[in-house]
Amino acid sequence: MIALNVPTPADVLDAARHLRGIVVNTPLVRSDALDKLTGARVFVKLENLQHTGAFKFRGAYNCLSRLDRSICPDGVVAYSTGNHGQAVSAVGKMLGIPVTVVMPSNAPANKMQKARENGARIVTYDRERESREQVAETLAREGRFTIVPPGDHPHVIAGQGTAAFEAMETLGARNVDAIIVSCGGGGLAAGTCLAVDAAGSQATVWAAEPAEFDDTFRSLASGQRESNPNGRHSICDALLAPIPAELPFSINRDRLAGVLTADDAAVNAAMRFAFDAFRVVLEPGGAVGLAALISDTQQIFAGKSVVIVASGGNVDASLFAEAICAS
Repeated sequence: MIALNVPTPADVLDAARHLRGIVVNTPLVRSDALDKLTGARVFVKLENLQHTGAFKFRGAYNCLSRLDRSICPDGVVAYSTGNHGQAVSAVGKMLGIPVTVVMPSNAPANKMQKARENGARIVTYDRERESREQVAETLAREGRFTIVPPGDHPHVIAGQGTAAFEAMETLGARNVDAIIVSCGGGGLAAGTCLAVDAAGSQATVWAAEPAEFDDTFRSLASGQRESNPNGRHSICDALLAPIPAELPFSINRDRLAGVLTADDAAVNAAMRFAFDAFRVVLEPGGAVGLAALISDTQQIFAGKSVVIVASGGNVDASLFAEAICAS
C-alpha cells in the first residue's frame, strides 16, 4: 500500500501554469460524420500530437521538473508498458536526469527503441509472472533513485489532467457535457476528474477500457481494486495495466460517471475512422475512447457536447497498416 497524497483541483491548475510553454496545446478537431454517427457534438483532443506522441509527457514533466535532485542523485526508475517510459526518458534527457525504465518483455519494439534513443536504460520483465512494481523497487534499492510510477504520483496525475483542462479552456467549461478518456491504470481519468472541478465544469467523466482489460469497470462495481486475469490479450498495449493504480482509483471510485469498453475490432475501426476523418495516426490505446463512443448502442451521449482525449499515437507501422486496411 502506498501512502496516499491525493492531488486536488488546485494541483491541476498549478500544473497547467507550470507546463504552459512546455507542452503542446494540442488541437481539438471535429467531424460532421462523427456527430451524425454518434448523435453528439464531438471534439477530439489530439494528444497523439503531444511531445513523445502521447499525453504522458504532461505528467512526466510535471513530476520530474519538481524533483529534489539531492534525494535521487542516481536518477529515476519508471515502470511502463511504453508511453510513460518514453515520456520519462525524454524529460530525463531534457533535464539531465538519468532514467531506468522497467518494461514488459513483449512491449512494442518502437516504444522500447524510443526510450533507448533518449538514453534510458531498459530493464524487461515477464508481465505474466513478475510484478513491475517489485522489479522497479528492487532496482531503486541499488542506489539513490526515485520511482516515478505512471499513476501513483500526485504530480503525474495533476499533469495528466491538463489535457482536459486545455480542452475546457478552449471550448468553455460550461459548454462541455462529458469527457471520455482512455484508461489503463487510471491516472488520466483521475486527472481529468480533478480538471473538471478545477475548471468549474459540470461535465461528467467517463473512462474507456479494452473489453478484455475492464478492471476499472469491475472495480467501480465492487468498490475495490480488481485485477485482470493472466492470459488475456488486446491490441491496446498502452492500457494493459494489471490492476487500477491505487491513488487514481481513490479519485475515480467517487468521481467517474462510468466506464465504457470497446473490443479490438471496434478499436481498429476507430483508428481507421480517425485516419479517414482527420488524417491522424492513433495507437490502439489512444483510440479506445473513440471506439467506445462509436460503438455505444445506448446512445448515452446523444445531444451532448463530448470531448474525447485521443491519448496517443505511438503505434507500430505494421499494426497501424493492418488496422486501416481492414475491411
